[in-house]
Amino acid sequence: MLKLSIFAALCFALPLAAQDKPAPTPAKPAAKSQKPSTAPVLEKPGTAPAVKAPSANGGQVVEEILARVNNEIITRSEYEKARATAEEEAKQECQGRCTPEQLQLAIEDRQKNALRDLIDQSLLVQRGKDMSVSVEPELIKRLDSIRIQNNLTSMEDLEKAVSSQGVNWEDFKNRMRNGLLTQRVIGSEVGSHIKVSKEEVQAYYEAHKAEFVRPEQVELRAIEVKTEGKKPEEIPDLKKKAETTLQRVKDGDDFGEMAKRFSDGSTAKQGGYLGNYKRKELAKELEDVVFKMKKNELTGVMDTKQGFLILQVIEHFDEGQQPQAKVENEIMERLYSERMEPALREYLKKLREQSYVVIKPGFQDISGGGNSEIQEVSAVAESTKAKKAHKKFGLFGKKPAAS
Repeated sequence: MLKLSIFAALCFALPLAAQDKPAPTPAKPAAKSQKPSTAPVLEKPGTAPAVKAPSANGGQVVEEILARVNNEIITRSEYEKARATAEEEAKQECQGRCTPEQLQLAIEDRQKNALRDLIDQSLLVQRGKDMSVSVEPELIKRLDSIRIQNNLTSMEDLEKAVSSQGVNWEDFKNRMRNGLLTQRVIGSEVGSHIKVSKEEVQAYYEAHKAEFVRPEQVELRAIEVKTEGKKPEEIPDLKKKAETTLQRVKDGDDFGEMAKRFSDGSTAKQGGYLGNYKRKELAKELEDVVFKMKKNELTGVMDTKQGFLILQVIEHFDEGQQPQAKVENEIMERLYSERMEPALREYLKKLREQSYVVIKPGFQDISGGGNSEIQEVSAVAESTKAKKAHKKFGLFGKKPAAS
């Protein structure tokens, strides 16, 4: 069965939860969207306008329209799916760390932006199409990664697994395509214009030196091949998988990409990123190995209770004041993230001003309004988000505390 966490995240993920670091992409200037000559009539809630779509049994399904974005519509069912996904994400993020009251607040905070984020995604996807951006190679790669993570032999098997959970295969691919397109547009149109100079990094380091006085710690990422629940005759093949993956990394393949494709761990989508660990925060058998390693070194394939494990030391921080060179990437990510949020907010404001956005009465307060400024946007660089997403499991001990 398709892993539910992977499935939910890729099916219904909202577009602004995380952005890739910018990679400038050639883009054609987009013409300003043409407004329809006649505004659609949106009635009060309860007397909903509707769109008819063929159902599986050949009948007609009536959908309530909550918003129109140029020539696209957002329906009640899309909105409810986005709210359900927001709730699931809040539960996963709070797992084992939140009180019931804190969890409820986290769910409400995520859900309140569901309609606004759907509108923003529609604007960004339309902008990507105007720019003639194609994400088909990335889509194929992402689908293949999901297939591998779920131990499926073919794309046809993946399609069957998706369909077995009541989701249309084309809808599944389209949602993933739109997520990739959104990231590409933000990277090209917003992220590529955010520059962080060496002088700014140095100035930040000098002004925040106290923040970089740290105990000895290692920054890790992992590839896990799990053996729990497997039959004894399956173990040799799983070990071979781990050994082959390790050899590919040694031969030059990127560790993060290998983790995304072959790791069974909960951090696979983040390239296997685990975070920073001080001494006594790891299982003893792991601590004895990784604290002797240097930057970019790899362990062998380690046999653990959960399965076969490969670790890479991204950085090894000695105790005391960290030199600027060791924390330079961290500083750049901080400055980039600080600038991304207002830049993205301004970009989305301009997109709305250039577009025709009309909201159903009663939903304006949760949508950002028609042709109006978005009041609140959350944008976090993907690498930064990954670093906040430490998971508690087995060998990796307690969740690392902030340095």
